[in-house]
Amino acid sequence: MSRSGKDPGVRVKTAKKRTQSSTKWLQRQLNDPYVKAAKAQGWRSRAAFKLIELDDKFGLVKQARRVVDLGIAPGGWSQVVRQRSPQARVVGIDLLPTDPIEGVEIFQMDFMADDAPAALTGALDGAPDLVISDMAANTVGHKQTDHLRTMGLVETAAHFAIETLMPGGAFVAKVLAGGTDADLLALLKQHFTSVKHAKPPASRKDSSEWYVIAQGFKGANGGG
Repeated sequence: MSRSGKDPGVRVKTAKKRTQSSTKWLQRQLNDPYVKAAKAQGWRSRAAFKLIELDDKFGLVKQARRVVDLGIAPGGWSQVVRQRSPQARVVGIDLLPTDPIEGVEIFQMDFMADDAPAALTGALDGAPDLVISDMAANTVGHKQTDHLRTMGLVETAAHFAIETLMPGGAFVAKVLAGGTDADLLALLKQHFTSVKHAKPPASRKDSSEWYVIAQGFKGANGGG
């Protein structure tokens, strides 16, 4: 305790081989209530709370029957889907390995690969009614480049959703500061009856991430 009586939190000493930025990251993790809550509740990552909060606000998961989880690793979002909609058939994809989740079929492959969409829809045995994406490109440290790379993933995810969703379905994706690019936003508004942005409380305040929530898919020919 400090003299003021307030707990200053866990402080991490800088190890010889640990950079200052990694020390800050570790200290932030150790003091993050969402990290602690995730461990206590059995979620694989604090990101689970982002989908929980988005679902509480927009009602995305409960009625879902077929769900695609893009960028599934480490699996927190699919855990939420399985808990809130146990009857849902769930398929996920990620470049990174993901430990098995009961009721979820997982592909370790590049979503940008030509055969990825067919693999996902084939595993679902029908059109999805919810496509969720927490994907972000690996950062290179150049803000504009990082933004373009991540938005490229979001755009590909949006086209996948538009090509595969059943009428009335929903699409949720992580975007970066500034929200969804104008062309992509126009595309979503063309194909969905409702398109909104949200920053769930579990998203760190200093993070540039937001989420776009597109609901009420008009169908393959609904966009005109």
